[in-house]
Amino acid sequence: MKRMTMNIPLGEKLGRLAIVLLLLVVASAGMRAAAAEELDPQLQDLLAEAARNNPEIRAAGYEREAAQQRISPARALDDPMLEAGVVNAPLASQTFRREDMTMKMLGLSQRFPYPGKRGLRHDVAAKDAEFVMHGYQETVNRVARDVKAAYFELALVVESTRLVEENRRVLEQFLRISESRYAVGQGTQADVLKAQTQLTRMEDELIRLASERRGIEAELVRNLGRESEAGLPAPAALRLPETALQFESLRETALQERPQLLGLQSLIDRNGKALDLARKDYYPDFDVKLAYGQREDMLNGMPRDDMVSLTVAVNLPIWRGNKRDPGVAEAIAMRNQSADMYRAQLNEVSAQLRQQVANAEQSLKSARLYESGILPQARLAVESSLSSYRVNRVDFLTLLDSQMTVLEYEISHAAALSNYNIALAEIELLTGKALL
Repeated sequence: MKRMTMNIPLGEKLGRLAIVLLLLVVASAGMRAAAAEELDPQLQDLLAEAARNNPEIRAAGYEREAAQQRISPARALDDPMLEAGVVNAPLASQTFRREDMTMKMLGLSQRFPYPGKRGLRHDVAAKDAEFVMHGYQETVNRVARDVKAAYFELALVVESTRLVEENRRVLEQFLRISESRYAVGQGTQADVLKAQTQLTRMEDELIRLASERRGIEAELVRNLGRESEAGLPAPAALRLPETALQFESLRETALQERPQLLGLQSLIDRNGKALDLARKDYYPDFDVKLAYGQREDMLNGMPRDDMVSLTVAVNLPIWRGNKRDPGVAEAIAMRNQSADMYRAQLNEVSAQLRQQVANAEQSLKSARLYESGILPQARLAVESSLSSYRVNRVDFLTLLDSQMTVLEYEISHAAALSNYNIALAEIELLTGKALL
């Protein structure tokens, strides 16, 4: 039985290729639009996993717990002292009955700090715990930022890989067309070689993207506290979650919510309490002692009364120049240091916030521009080049350049989406509050 074949004219092939390209563009745009309307459960799951398993977060949590346990002991009194012994025993005699002042003594003593010291020690420990608590939250926020940044970088690599593979399929069709034209004498061998060269470049780009993906996945796995990439979900399509970004409002939010700034405020308060405590060292502490003395009967059998002693002793804080004054000076320096650290960090946050807001606004405008103008125009240019190439009005290089330009713009659009989301993650870290 003779096999039937159908010879399709070259112009019709080009027309079908244009339709295929248009369908690919529409399909990819539809997938991105559908993804933009959905939440990103993969990212939420990864953030929850990092909060549970990241060793830095767990270590910061244990530090926070330890700091909390130091608050109560800071207010407590020193342990009382119990003493027992023999008082006023004469060396020339082995009996407890010869001398009236010889007695067996049992005593209990307790040190009482000068009024106000215990409360200040408690306040210092409480502020230390508050500082550590803010440090813990800062660690949580920083790890969340790192997870988001790695996730969006991974999403960019995945999207770029998809675009390159899609472009490779189109180039393969271009190669077949150029080979067909060359076979019938309508094209040149140079066109075939150019298409083959671009296909080889696409293979090289896919190798580079695969290597980059492994590096990003390793960073993501590290932040998740995992040991391997097994079970790591593929990122969802990049979205454009628009939100209001006003610098002054974000700066006020950072003043109120950023754990790092709140922690430095706690450190300022802590060092202020430490200064008050250092000044309290100019005042003495009190040692109160209660002792009971038991005396034996006299040699002639007459009983002796037992005795009770109560004493109060105070230390004399007389070494001001080489002990108390340096302690106060140290506390003043630490308080001033923490105040300057807060001002420096506030300036740093403000500068980074300005930069990230500018990055987000630029990425947002770029993404919109690609969606509304650049990409549609570039795709129309490909369609126009196909039509012109069909009637030999443009050369193959023009058609090839048009298609490669579309790929470049598609990847630039995906990069703008990724950069926008990463900028939002940075702003969330800087302000200490979620934007979405």
